[in-house]
Amino acid sequence: MGVTFEFVYILVLLAISTGLSVILFFLGYFLMFKVAYEDKLMGYECGFDPFGNARGEFDIRFYLVAILFLIFDLEITFLFPFSVSIMSMTLLSYSLMLIFLIILTIGFIYEIKKGALDWS
Repeated sequence: MGVTFEFVYILVLLAISTGLSVILFFLGYFLMFKVAYEDKLMGYECGFDPFGNARGEFDIRFYLVAILFLIFDLEITFLFPFSVSIMSMTLLSYSLMLIFLIILTIGFIYEIKKGALDWS
């Protein structure tokens, strides 16, 4: 039994799951109720009638906070392997981790100095 025979099981499973997904999609599409009235087409806003456009503008500070969150969330993702393998790290690993943290700290201090996090 070669390696190609083992992939047959994966291909069969992929074909069955794709076929089942397509069948269920079209079954739901053809069996759904197609009555469209005004209340059904309105957006749901906590049980109240909508009192504004849902496509309002956001302040740029929200985007800056979101970008900072993503950056520091990725920092935690990159630092996790270091914390798991701290007992077997070499001097090069420690120095790379330190350089990474210094660059992120300098960037964070720069953001604070530029006032990106000031909401006043």
